[in-house]
Amino acid sequence: MTSILSGDYVRYEVSLDLPAMRKFARPWHQAFATIYCSRAFTISTKKTKSFPRKSPSYTSISIHDPAQSPGSDHPSSFNIYQSQLTQLVKNKDLGHLQEFGGVEKVASTLETDVSAGINGDPDDVSRRKNAFGSNTYKKPPAKGFFHFVVEAFKDLTIMILLVCAGLSLGFGIKENGAKEGWYDGGSIFVAVFLVIAVSAGSNYRQNRQFEKLSQVSGNILIDVIRKGRRQQVSIFEIIVGDIVCLKIGDQVPADGLFLDGHSLQSDHVEVNCKENPFLFSGTKVADGYANMLVTSVGMNTTWGEMMSSISRDNSEQTPLQARLNKLTSSIGKVGLVVAFLVLVVLLIRYFTGNTQDENGNREFIAGQTTGNDIMNSVVSIIAAAVTIVVVAIPEGLPLAVTLTLAYSMKRMMADQAMVRKLSACETMGSATTICTDKTGTLTMNQMKVTKFWVDQDHVAENTYSSVSKFVLDLIQDGVALNTTGSVYRSSLGSEYEFSGSPTEKAILSWAVLQLSMDMEETKKSCEVIQVEAFNSQKKRSGVLIGKSLDNTFHVHWKGAAEMVLAKCSSFYDMSGRVKDLDEDDRMRFEQIIQGMAASSLRCIAFAHKQVSEEAIKEREDGKKIQEDGLTLLGLVGIKDPCRPGVKSAVQACQDAGVNIKMITGDNIFTAKAIATECGILRPGDDAFSRAIVEGAEFRSYTPEERLQRVEEIRVMARSSPFDKLLMVECLKQKGHVVAVTGDGTNDAPALKEADIGLSMGIQGTEVAKESSDIVILDDNFASVATVLRWGRCVYNNIQKFIQFQLTVNVAALVINFVAAVSSGDVPLTAVQLLWVNLIMDTLGALALATERSTRELLEKPPVGRTEPLITNVMWRNIVAQATYQMAVLLTLQFKGESIFGVDEAVKRTLIFNAFVLCQIFNEFNARKLEKRNVFEGIHKNKLFLGIIFVTVVLQVVMVEFLKRFADTERLSWGQWGACIGIAAMSWPIGWVVKCIPVY
Repeated sequence: MTSILSGDYVRYEVSLDLPAMRKFARPWHQAFATIYCSRAFTISTKKTKSFPRKSPSYTSISIHDPAQSPGSDHPSSFNIYQSQLTQLVKNKDLGHLQEFGGVEKVASTLETDVSAGINGDPDDVSRRKNAFGSNTYKKPPAKGFFHFVVEAFKDLTIMILLVCAGLSLGFGIKENGAKEGWYDGGSIFVAVFLVIAVSAGSNYRQNRQFEKLSQVSGNILIDVIRKGRRQQVSIFEIIVGDIVCLKIGDQVPADGLFLDGHSLQSDHVEVNCKENPFLFSGTKVADGYANMLVTSVGMNTTWGEMMSSISRDNSEQTPLQARLNKLTSSIGKVGLVVAFLVLVVLLIRYFTGNTQDENGNREFIAGQTTGNDIMNSVVSIIAAAVTIVVVAIPEGLPLAVTLTLAYSMKRMMADQAMVRKLSACETMGSATTICTDKTGTLTMNQMKVTKFWVDQDHVAENTYSSVSKFVLDLIQDGVALNTTGSVYRSSLGSEYEFSGSPTEKAILSWAVLQLSMDMEETKKSCEVIQVEAFNSQKKRSGVLIGKSLDNTFHVHWKGAAEMVLAKCSSFYDMSGRVKDLDEDDRMRFEQIIQGMAASSLRCIAFAHKQVSEEAIKEREDGKKIQEDGLTLLGLVGIKDPCRPGVKSAVQACQDAGVNIKMITGDNIFTAKAIATECGILRPGDDAFSRAIVEGAEFRSYTPEERLQRVEEIRVMARSSPFDKLLMVECLKQKGHVVAVTGDGTNDAPALKEADIGLSMGIQGTEVAKESSDIVILDDNFASVATVLRWGRCVYNNIQKFIQFQLTVNVAALVINFVAAVSSGDVPLTAVQLLWVNLIMDTLGALALATERSTRELLEKPPVGRTEPLITNVMWRNIVAQATYQMAVLLTLQFKGESIFGVDEAVKRTLIFNAFVLCQIFNEFNARKLEKRNVFEGIHKNKLFLGIIFVTVVLQVVMVEFLKRFADTERLSWGQWGACIGIAAMSWPIGWVVKCIPVY
């Protein structure tokens, strides 16, 4: 046998050493060894004439292919390949799933305990990620800096300037040699490249900013069960084998299989363990709740590849940007006309011999001037005209919006508001009405049971023994089985951990700590047959259970007290006897509920009914759980205190001219108590005033009545999501800019219909967040007021920059045009105008766009939908400053040489220096559109002061050290003082002008 193996085996080594075969070499070695061992034994038995023990006629060899399991070096550690799991869910292969052994068999293969989940320690998580990948998608590569440089080069005016610079460079070198002739063309090249670099850098920076915010917005927290404990993890940390807890409004985070749950509908398709246990990533839970076993994550999911190709569109254009682009276009057209007129005038003056060179000689003499000289002169004239266009077109406006939005988004993130849609930033500044919910927004969402009533008696905390054990047991059954929450305790003596909604946690905590409920034991002794999940329309949830101890069937309902009471026909007294619920008793119960509501308590009722086996048969016919003829078990009052600072935030919004309306599902008494405490209602308002209404009543109005009353309503109680949508529609018809807060799946229509949708980051469902424009990360109304302030700040900063830039545009255009027409001389050269353009577009935008939001922004009424972008106040300031600059600089143009006793070159430098310094001083004026004190709060804006300092330093360098580049001459201390004095006059002029009233 040894000779056989040593002889024949070697022949196959060559083929096994090929690259394609190398990864299979070891398994095939084992295969050949087994085959040749078998042959050796066969030959041996023939020689000895004896027969070995009977064995199979084949040899089974398992050869695992690592390529079948993406990202896995050890796929066999789970005895299942990723490709198998992917195909199982992708193809909805129920037959294959049953052949495999069902969902529980898949769970055991993935080493998942169906009740306790995975181990979840770092080693286990790492092993699963290595085997099955992580829950992340391949994203398109981020745009690099070079992309924005290329985009900047595509600008038409930049391209024309580059052509002019190239021609100027070529003719200059030809005429004056390489050593001296490159100055003019080279200067334009440097200036253009500097503008491109700064513009590309700004765009690249804001793009990176939006990318970071996009990553944060995608980081959803998901409930999973690990080590028997329900906990929240990032959606990116979900791994194969995890058990994910899903509820209404959640987004399914990965592909998986239904483990257990009730009434689950994913994208309105029913999901259950028998007919359709398959769940797909990206779908939304429309109803019910369930636990899901994760089978595929990230790129291995059904939608992974599609999701990887989708990225947030950072080039989204907001309404304000659209308006600014229109304004830019209009100003650009004026600039083109002026530039064309300047070009025509200069060309005419040149070819008619009315222009002179530096030595006072005529530049053009017919028949004598060389072609090179003509071409040089024409190129310089074209460059001057094109540069006027560059300065005339306020390209900085869109950049200013981008910088303002990027800065504001970053600051809003720190103030607990995450922007999902850019336009919301500016629209929020125009909001006239905010429709807010109560729980978690106006209140702290830290609920605790403080009242307990059985019969019509209040049961104090330490006197629960006075209540019949039978009644308490029924309440415990109703709490333990009719809930989507859970209770976890790591060991005896350790503290309990409660999970679920705040209301569920409050009730579970009360039942465990006060009633000594053992949730696990209760679940073991009962079987849940049917569940009707809670939603905001029914405002209650029900469960049909079977008890194993006595084979009886029971219905338990839990929900808003008046809703459950309406379904009751009897009640238990303290001793456990059933009494009929007559009208007097019903009225007394209603008074108890109203009393708790008036104390700002949320009132929850428990009801019960024992049913026959016929109820089970009816259920199989598709009927719902019985909800009539119930017996009231008891009432609990849950306290949810108001958030600190809410009252002042509400007052600030009201002072800003914004109406606050509270829309809640609670009853009218609780709603009134909370609204009064928060300052939405005045103490004198009551349920009979026109300020308070119930959802059903509002719904019953005619369209005309709704439009008539909608502005008066400040509180809507017992409302449904449809009522909220109806109110938003009515307010918009009345011309209001409406912001809406919401957290539930059913709030999505109202959030989408509103001008600004604000979802809650903690309690908000994924459906609500996706329907919203801004996510309030701390669920606090004070953050809503902060968003309002930032919205106004965005709008205000844009207006400041528009005022600043239009002043420069008007002054530069008029000065160059008048000078060109009258004397044939353009006082500001191409390089100088490009430098001014750089100061305006980039540094000015950065300085004014990053002004912080202040309280004074909330002292003005909201900006209307149709109010012009450039107000009369802004026109007053623009005209005053531009007129002053034009008067002074044109005086310098025509009389500067005699006034200062200087030559032409120094005069041109004085004009350039004075013009730039005027813009620097006017930047301070632009900080305040109406206030006379332009220095208020300036010490808080370090960036503004830094940019002013950098601009001044660069201007000194331009004038004093870059003579050949900027075509300037050095100035004396006296001349610098004169320029600063001319520029500083803009401050007293601005102060005087702001004393002029504008209507």
